[in-house]
Amino acid sequence: MEMAIVLAILGVLLRMATPALQRTIVRTRETVLRQDLAALREAIDGYFADHKRYPDTLTALIEKHYIRKLPVDPFTRRPDTWVTLAPEDAEGGVWDVRSGTDFVGLDGKAYNEW
Repeated sequence: MEMAIVLAILGVLLRMATPALQRTIVRTRETVLRQDLAALREAIDGYFADHKRYPDTLTALIEKHYIRKLPVDPFTRRPDTWVTLAPEDAEGGVWDVRSGTDFVGLDGKAYNEW
């Protein structure tokens, strides 16, 4: 009987802790996404400053040693799902980069709009 009570209490505690744990995981992924986007954007800006044009692809950043490798998108969990935006009034193909996921962040804004 005592064991059943202890197990019931543990079950209730686990149910209470699960949503907080899930929010913490999502918040951590959001932090990683912000850092990855900032690093990629800094590399794109550095490429533009050096070459007076934007890179044609994200792999050009690797080839010219602005980054070592493409980071893994924390929500798609793949490095090849980044969405690139082309510049409107400059040469090159990559002016900005966004996440390839359709998920919505804790702040209510879609990750692919960050």
